[in-house]
Amino acid sequence: MAIGLKSNINRIHCKSLKAINDKVIVHGMDFGGQTLKSGIILMDDDKKSAGIKPRWAQVYSIGPNAMTELKVGQYVLVGHGRWTRGINIVDEEGEKTIRCVDLKDCMLVSDEPQQNMAYGDKEGA
Repeated sequence: MAIGLKSNINRIHCKSLKAINDKVIVHGMDFGGQTLKSGIILMDDDKKSAGIKPRWAQVYSIGPNAMTELKVGQYVLVGHGRWTRGINIVDEEGEKTIRCVDLKDCMLVSDEPQQNMAYGDKEGA
């Protein structure tokens, strides 16, 4: 374990963490249910077809070898299931769950927070 890190079973306490190599670290992924405009409720089950969707996350750290125009603080839409399991950390900003994603799995970028939506092949679904 690196110097300056304290951990327990549930979380890592640190001042800051940095991605290595070409990795992108994100946080703030929403795994809750949602209600579509049509009133259909999609449950928060990520293991069935209703829960299979890309998800928005905020960029926490970018590795020094990542050839990208992404910036820390931006929001990226990550292809479904293209993230690691979450690691709970407590840093200077508070508690959050971070995940690693590959740059190639980031589909869109936004400077503003976005709502997680069900994406399909029909508009207005």
